[in-house]
Amino acid sequence: MRAAKIDANHEQVVSALRAAGASVQTLAAVGKGVPDLLVGYQGKTLLLEVKDGRKPPSARRLTEDQLKWHGAWRGGPLAVVDGPDAALRMLGVMK
Repeated sequence: MRAAKIDANHEQVVSALRAAGASVQTLAAVGKGVPDLLVGYQGKTLLLEVKDGRKPPSARRLTEDQLKWHGAWRGGPLAVVDGPDAALRMLGVMK
């Protein structure tokens, strides 16, 4: 099994979501383009891909595997977030 590659702000995003009352499961170790986080909030489910907002835009691009996976996804909301604030804003979308 490969080591999970996570962005520097991954744990901050997870902590902020949990503090807001969301349940969070990290999927980063799955790889193959699967989003980093499975989030449950108010009876709804959201997938989040975490990118580090402190990096330049070129370093925040989705990988080829991520582009394929995201493009094939036919489920509920899937978003790319660059930090805790963006992740918390996504919880508002779920209300």
